[in-house]
Amino acid sequence: MPATLTTGLAAREIADIAVAALHDEADLTPKPGLVDRRGGGAHDDMTRDMLHASADALHHAFAECASAAYEVAIGTPLRARIGVIGRAGERAMLIATGGVNTHRGALWALGLLSAAAGSGAVGTEETVTFAARLARLDDPAQRELTRTPSPGARARRRYRARGAPGQAQAGFPHVLCHALPALRAYPEPVSARLHALLALMAHLDDTCLLNRGGADGLAAVQTAARAVLTAGGLHTAEGRRCFARLDRLCTTRRLSPGGAGDLLAAALFLESLDPGSAPPCRL
Repeated sequence: MPATLTTGLAAREIADIAVAALHDEADLTPKPGLVDRRGGGAHDDMTRDMLHASADALHHAFAECASAAYEVAIGTPLRARIGVIGRAGERAMLIATGGVNTHRGALWALGLLSAAAGSGAVGTEETVTFAARLARLDDPAQRELTRTPSPGARARRRYRARGAPGQAQAGFPHVLCHALPALRAYPEPVSARLHALLALMAHLDDTCLLNRGGADGLAAVQTAARAVLTAGGLHTAEGRRCFARLDRLCTTRRLSPGGAGDLLAAALFLESLDPGSAPPCRL
């Protein structure tokens, strides 16, 4: 898709791109610890069909985020409206999955990026800058909600990790510095996406991993992912052996790099909007 289409896309088209990114992430195989065509990975309560149903259920929320940012200038009123849309989207997701949290982090990331695309942002840098400005605004209703903290929120507090909110507020640095360069380094889509995922797993303080395995689990996955990349990735025999060890580690210890999966979907969204761009890396 040409980058010039970033401006003026209909809200439905922006939502189509967001949902397609979630479908592509779900279908990518093999993914250590994550749901793929082989099965549930580290998850006993998720299937690929469920992920597809969840992605489809979020289409309306993504379209609404894009429409809201087209209609309302960035500021507290827009942030409040995005919050309402996001909570409705989460309810739709949970209905589609029978109560399983499949895409809460992805809804946050892709909702903000959909809003940025709807606002008329052109190119990757403008898109992530708008999303970051929006993410840094307080949602007035959030302070009044009495909700049990999510596993990700508990992990952020315990381990002082940025998590999904911090990634968005910082302008998705791991997407810009690790995922997008990997996506663009390989001509074959599956290979590019797998290496982008590995790059995220190697560097991201993933709150899904922290929640399931603590600091030791996160460190083990990061070290194993880096070993794959250091060995030449999936294009070398040693890299494939390292990948198999990473895959076994995630499965046997029930370690799910869900945050990396969400950011891969964000990277796929941005690549569809603005293919081949090279925005500055700011980690």
